Amino acid sequence: MNLMSRASILLALLSCSYSVMGQSPLHMRSSSVCLSELGGQTWIEGSTFVMGDDMGYIEESPAHEVEVSGFWIDTHEVTNAQFSNFVQETGYVSVAERLPDPSDWPADVPADFLKPGSVLFTPPNEGGSINNWWSWVAGANWQQPNGPGSGIVGRENFPVIHIAFEDAAAYASWAGRALPTEAQFELAARNKGSGRFAWGGDELAPGGHHRANTWQGIFPSENTREDGHKGLAPVGCFDANDYGAYDLIGNVWEWTSNWYYPGHIPSDSSDPEGPAQEESYSANHGKAVARVIKGGSFLCADNYCYRFRPAARESQDSGLGTSHIGFRTVLNIN
Repeated sequence: MNLMSRASILLALLSCSYSVMGQSPLHMRSSSVCLSELGGQTWIEGSTFVMGDDMGYIEESPAHEVEVSGFWIDTHEVTNAQFSNFVQETGYVSVAERLPDPSDWPADVPADFLKPGSVLFTPPNEGGSINNWWSWVAGANWQQPNGPGSGIVGRENFPVIHIAFEDAAAYASWAGRALPTEAQFELAARNKGSGRFAWGGDELAPGGHHRANTWQGIFPSENTREDGHKGLAPVGCFDANDYGAYDLIGNVWEWTSNWYYPGHIPSDSSDPEGPAQEESYSANHGKAVARVIKGGSFLCADNYCYRFRPAARESQDSGLGTSHIGFRTVLNIN
């Protein structure tokens, strides 16, 4: 989902892009474990590489050379079980579980939008329409990922979702780590190569073999499930890359620490951290709220979201989690 300020989110919710529902009709997947051992980090060797893609979406340009020092990165997305441990130890309450601040919304906002909640994907064949596949669901949060009455029992090994930037940063701090910079994430996702896809070459599924959880078919009306998954998948269901990391492409978009700017601002410095807040995209009362998300998600399809590539990037309101955004952490040694 593209960046929208809280005010513009509301306008979209009241238009054809979103709908307001009491509960999401999303199907609850059965429990499965694709990795035999969860947790842990893997080492990403320091490297100089070309970041960005001049042949992709405009915000991915200009392609430019960057130098990134070595770092440790989580082998997979943070799971429901891991985030639950954090909450149990700290008593943390996520953004989606809190009462919204009315100052973040227009004065005439409907009362339903001032209740705790989050945004879910609703395909046309499950209650949405061909032009309307997002739903604001009061009561949706990481513990109730499909809205009131749902839960995470049996989904402990799925990526935690409905996580705002603040939630991800709080978890990372508790773990003694940080969120990856955009450059760190892209380096890890590029898998020691320079191809458009993480596995090299220019094909999403070379030889018919899917390497990531994406959308097959015509989005949003048909998902043929050729990769074996409808919607979110447990972590680590596809092969690890050459670094030993899973799901850096597909499954869920992932937060980075970078403020968003609609294009790269090349820098001569090593270990770039992206634009300063005052240089980044302003969308909420003149205050920058957008962060960069990377990696694409299970909603990325050939006909709609060609962002299942390492260079791909999107903007996301830092105060909004959704059903297709998660995160992982890094450990910096410098």
